[in-house]
Parts: sequence; C-alpha cells; structure tokens
Amino acid sequence: MQKFTFDRRITGLFSEQQNLFAYEQEHLLHFINRTFSIENFEKQVRDKKSEFTEEKRQTLVSELRKQYASLPAAKNVAENIDFLEKEHTFTITTGHQLSLFTGPVFFVYKILHVIRLCEELNQNYDAYRFVPVFWMASEDHDLEEVRSTDVFGKTLSWETDQQGPVGRMSTEGMDVLKSAVRSFFEGREASDVDEILESYSGKTQAEAMLRLVHCLFGRYGLICLDGDNRAFKKSFIPYMERELKDSFSHDNVINTNRKLEKEGLKIQVNPREINLFSLEPNERSRILKEKDGFFVKGHGVLSLEQTLQLLHEHPESFSPNVVLRPLYQESILPNVCYVGGVGELSYWLQLKGVFEAVNSSYPLIQARTSVLYLDATTLKKLEKANLQLEDLFQDKEVLKRDKLKEQSGDDLNFTTLDALVQQLKQELVSKVNGVDSGLQKYAEAEVVKLDKQLEGIREKLTRTMKQRHENQMNTIDHLFLKLFPDGVMQERALNIFSMCPDGRVHDRISQLHSLIDPFDSDLVILLD
Repeated sequence: MQKFTFDRRITGLFSEQQNLFAYEQEHLLHFINRTFSIENFEKQVRDKKSEFTEEKRQTLVSELRKQYASLPAAKNVAENIDFLEKEHTFTITTGHQLSLFTGPVFFVYKILHVIRLCEELNQNYDAYRFVPVFWMASEDHDLEEVRSTDVFGKTLSWETDQQGPVGRMSTEGMDVLKSAVRSFFEGREASDVDEILESYSGKTQAEAMLRLVHCLFGRYGLICLDGDNRAFKKSFIPYMERELKDSFSHDNVINTNRKLEKEGLKIQVNPREINLFSLEPNERSRILKEKDGFFVKGHGVLSLEQTLQLLHEHPESFSPNVVLRPLYQESILPNVCYVGGVGELSYWLQLKGVFEAVNSSYPLIQARTSVLYLDATTLKKLEKANLQLEDLFQDKEVLKRDKLKEQSGDDLNFTTLDALVQQLKQELVSKVNGVDSGLQKYAEAEVVKLDKQLEGIREKLTRTMKQRHENQMNTIDHLFLKLFPDGVMQERALNIFSMCPDGRVHDRISQLHSLIDPFDSDLVILLD
C-alpha cells in the first residue's frame, strides 16, 4: 500500500476552525490548557499526577479486571491494566458511540491513532508509561445514528424497537446482520470474518462492543472502558452533586460560548440548566430543574435533598450529557490527552471553564488521523480519467469543466484543415479545367463528394471525442461518489469490512497501524 500526505489546509475538506486543531492550536489558547506537542506531555503528566489519587487508580484497575475477567486473554491488555496501578502510568483516550460492526472506518483510524501515539510516547519518555484507552459511549441513546453501516455498498440496518441507552439494549436481531456480512466473504479460506463476528456477542450491546473491540485491538494493548458503571459513577458523585446544587457547567459553558462567538469560532453544543440524565432500563431522560427541585423521570418532582439522596443511593441511575461526559471521563482516568475528530473537538473548546470550576486538569487535545483510501478499482478509474491525487480536492463540477477544456483543446478545431481542403478543391478544379474545360461539372461533382466524405470524418471525430469526454465525466462522478458519498468524506461512510475483500481484517488493521504517524497532522491518502 502506498501512502501520500497532503496539508489539510489545501484540500478544502476541512473548515478553518478544524485546521486550527490540526496545525495551529496556539490560536486556541484562550480555550485550551496547552497546545498539543510531545514536549507538553511532561507538563500535562505533572498536572494529572498531582490530582489523580491512589484511590482512583485502585477503583479503575479493580473495575477493569472485573470487566475483562470473561474475555479472551490478551497479554498486552493484562500488562497495561497492571501498569495502571502504578503512579507513573497515564492514558491517552479516544471514544465513540456503539456503532454497528464498528460503523464508519474512522472508528478504526482513531483507535489506531491512540495506539500509535502511546507507542511513540513510550519510546520518548522512559520515566512514564502511556496506555491507550477506548471510551465506549454506551449511555448514548441516539440509536438512529448507530444502527446502520455500509458494507460493499449495501446498507445493513439493525431493526429493533428498543429504546434508552444503546449500551443497555439486548443484541437480539444481530444474527441476521452477521449472516449478511458473512455472505460477502463466502469461500475466503484465510478470512477473519467468522472470528470477528463471533466476538460480537453478549447480552447487551455494550458487552458485544467490548468483545469486538478487544478482538480487533487487544493485541495492541488497547483497554476498552465502559463508563456505565456503578463504581465509576460513585466516584463522580461530588461533581454531579455540584451540578445539582449550582448548575456550574451551564454557567461556565455560556461564558465560554460568548468568547468563542467573539472570535468567530463555532459553537458545537448548547448547555442545559442541568447537564445530567436519569437512566432507567429502557430510557434516558433529561433531569429538569423545577421551581421546587428537579423533575426526575420515574420519580416525579423531587426536592434537592431527595435528589441528592437518590444520587448517593443509586449513582448508576445518573448519566452526564455531552457537556459533563468529558469531565466524567477525565475524573476516572489518569488521562493526559484526548484524541478526537476535528468536529468532535469543537465542543471540547467549550469546556475549559467546566474543568477549572472543579480544579480538574484539562487534557491535551489532538485531531485524529484522517484517511482517504483508494482501492485498486478506484485507482484504475483515477488513471482512466487522467486525474492526479490533487484533483480530488477540487470542486467536482469545476474539475469536469477544466478537464473538458483541457481534453478538447484543438482536437475538434477544423479551421486549419478546412483552409487546406478549400485550397485543394480550388487547385483540383483549376487543374481539371486546364486539361479539359468540359470536365468542370465532373470536377465539381467530385469536390461535392469530397466535402461529404470530409464532413463524415468530422462528425465521426466529434462523436468519438464527445463519447470520450462523457466517459471521463462519468468516471469523475463515480470517483467522487466513492470517495465523498453524499458529500462527506469516505471515512465517515466506509466500513472496515469493505476494505478487506479477502476477509483478512487483522492484516488490514496491522497495515493501517504501520502507516499512521500520530505526529503528522496531514491528510493521509492510501493507494491499494
């Protein structure tokens, strides 16, 4: 596989704000703690070490060991969990919703980015250990966003009427989808697909996703963490208590939003007065602030004292929303850096004040690797259309017009030929008249035939050129549809299975792992 890189800023695929995350974080220093750099990890480690207690480490390690007790053994994962007991060990984290069969392939890219970043940091820092973590957003309840995925151009959708947190949903109905995926790989002797699909099992979606991620990335030492956990929620009680008493997150985000707007930066999320949900077996509902307390679904209106009592007795029934989830994550992990998509990082810009309000260190943030993948068929189309990789960053219609103009050129310009033919006809008639003036009509008739023959040639050339141009235009349309389906980057639609027609998924992931450079912010283009 060949690798090329392009500065994101020249591609037109990313907004100005998104490019700041990748290349110029110094322009964001009002909204982040430090810019992302290998040198700043030392400072970030010192901050985190001073606040992350031994008790938190023991809770984390204890819950991880329980979580992994029923999973297939993975030496690197076990070692990393052991390392987390030690005060010199820190995490690099990314996260995502529980997408069907990992969903879009950037799910894989962001995990591999975190793994590679830890590998690089471990080579550069002898005094510390860095462990990759994948945070499962199992409490998210947006089923529509994760219930479908595209495999080899076919959309597979999980048909279920379940509601509430996706992670708590049963896996009923998955067998039909597994069979559909298997059908793409029949007869592939070296296929990993059966093993991977078998790993995607369990009573709940969270359990199935944990097993799937472990199957795909356990060999790299990746730790997968489910935040829907009573012990973790119990440790987060002081922050949720503060939220119920003071609405501290709302006020701080509103203040930051005003500053962002003044600088022309995008507002990704708007805070609620209370940024907590209540969790029931089949429901995740907003906790609403009322005049006399809070409305909590299933309990009605509770006073502050009653709500706090419920929080202490059943912390697992409370769930932070998008505003408080990062703080929750950072409170239970010795985390020093969060890696996310450029769109995802926009809401992190809104949260520094939330962290400062509770004296919690705000992590380094980094934009994940972004990849454009061209398989052999797509590469042939690129060559057939006589396109360069740079052409993919142009507006499609502008590119088509430029190519038509470039290809047509003088090919259909008959001006010179017409002048030569006119001269030939005049000389021919003159020559015939010079021999025998009685043959003039004969000569004129032959000239008419010549005109018709030349016109036939002209029409044939014109049809051929138009057909050639039409083929090229269709090829450009097909290329852009493949690489930018529905106008979005391919990585947001393509599934990892679609990159593995031979079924050798582990080999493909290993190949991608070797090609990702976590300190290179450029767009990566891979040619199969």
